[in-house]
Amino acid sequence: MAEILDDIRVADLSHVWFGPWCTMMLADLGAEVIKIEPPWGSIGRVARGPLYGGASTIFHHLNMNKKGISLNLKDPRGVEVFKDLVRVSDVVVQNFAPGTIERLGLGYDVLKEINPKIIYAALSGFGQYGPYTSRPAFASIAEAMSGHTRLTGDGVDPEGPPIQMAQAYGDLGPGTMAAMAIIAAIRHRDRIGVGQMIDVAQLDCMLAYNTGITSYMISGLKPHEIRKKYPRAHMAGGLRQTTDGGWVQIAGHRPKALDRLREELGVEEVTQEVFDEVIAGKTRDELVEYMVNVGIPIAPVYDLSEIEGDPHIVAREMIIEVDHPKAGKVRSVNFPVKFSETPVEEMRPAPLFGQHNKEVLVDLLGYSDERFRELKKEGVVLGE
Repeated sequence: MAEILDDIRVADLSHVWFGPWCTMMLADLGAEVIKIEPPWGSIGRVARGPLYGGASTIFHHLNMNKKGISLNLKDPRGVEVFKDLVRVSDVVVQNFAPGTIERLGLGYDVLKEINPKIIYAALSGFGQYGPYTSRPAFASIAEAMSGHTRLTGDGVDPEGPPIQMAQAYGDLGPGTMAAMAIIAAIRHRDRIGVGQMIDVAQLDCMLAYNTGITSYMISGLKPHEIRKKYPRAHMAGGLRQTTDGGWVQIAGHRPKALDRLREELGVEEVTQEVFDEVIAGKTRDELVEYMVNVGIPIAPVYDLSEIEGDPHIVAREMIIEVDHPKAGKVRSVNFPVKFSETPVEEMRPAPLFGQHNKEVLVDLLGYSDERFRELKKEGVVLGE
């Protein structure tokens, strides 16, 4: 069965989390993503903790469904190989610091002359222009400057310290935005016939994700000040601990459910005291079952070890297993969206270092076996 992006080829120069998350989404949708690593290997291959089959757990997560080559772009011959790849590609994605790719002679002005239809996505912390363009950035930097770090802390204690968001959403959110923008640019190119450059800044994206900014600009109040000034008239939820030491997240924002709880308990009003009595004496799973039956939104707060055993997550096939040639069986997370006509049916493991060198250079670009061996011998192409 054809996949949505199976006629799209992506030359992927990205590393760490921001860019690889973007290109992984394109790969999951069927694009042929060719991940290009430097001779020393992508920085994402190493991390604190053990390696599995020569790569970190994060590398395995972010690089599924991609092909991999290793190319020395500091060698003019490596630059020429990359230009040949651009000639037969639809998209280039890179998240180097602004100016880096231009110094290699591979900026958008050069690549669009080689392939006028190329879509060139430049991902960075602060964008390709502005006073902070040259500043280095990671997810936590964008989260902090966009207000998310302070708001996360405010949710616990407005007088307390800011709290860093978990799992680098300052990478994943902007990476998702970048993938959406690339697909939009493909749509535009299909209609008009020309490519374009896409400038995706982590800070810009994280600002766009922060609805608290608009709320503050309109009301003059921060979210915690709104909560204090305008308390909900009904029982709100929040995180609550149960008798077995577990935790639940309750979102009591459904008046009908609260009415049903009032009828269930035979009380005129569901007060905080009444609500506390409902929670008291119940384990986490007992409380979840009780609230679900009443109709109040509730969820157990899962530890990572509990997620894959949830029957709903199992039914949605969100945990998958792939066979990696060196790491063996790798369990990871499936593509999250279900398509009725073009389902994502096959998931492949992250590539070994330089695993697809010969396939790309010889089979795709048409290099002779002799030229390929020479490039490999001279260190222009490394790996498997």
